[in-house]
Amino acid sequence: MLIIISGLPGTGKTTFATALARRLKARHLNSDIVRDELDKRGHYDAETKQLIYREMYNRAADSLLRGEKVIIDATFYKSAYRKPYLDLAGAKGYPLKWIEMISNEKTIRQRVSQKRDYSEADFSVYQKIKEAYETMEMPHLNLSSDKFNMEEMLVKAELYLKEGTI
Repeated sequence: MLIIISGLPGTGKTTFATALARRLKARHLNSDIVRDELDKRGHYDAETKQLIYREMYNRAADSLLRGEKVIIDATFYKSAYRKPYLDLAGAKGYPLKWIEMISNEKTIRQRVSQKRDYSEADFSVYQKIKEAYETMEMPHLNLSSDKFNMEEMLVKAELYLKEGTI
């Protein structure tokens, strides 16, 4: 199974994806960590973004081939970043689920003002990505990280993951 956790910076993607991966015993791929491993910290041009998403795709495809559950956590703010994963799941018959993390701007401003291990996104980055964010058109679960606690979000996600696949 492939699970994509998407959303704007500061919505709680990584915190939630880490907890869900632990709960499901899944491999967790995070775009910021992959960027760091590829020595691309501070590089956000289109070519580098494509490189990061391609690397996550390759790692996910290898893990899925081995029968592992995979959780990918990144903004996925453009449909062009989403399409390869839809194609991968469709071509290989892997169950694919999308979870979009959301939160109010006050909470996001607070979260992105604090230093995080890998993310470099501040409020100006949040605003830039928000402006460019393309609405998700595929079926997905919205989880509001400022309305639910972690356990509630995990339960909602597990129920969603048990539903039919796309």
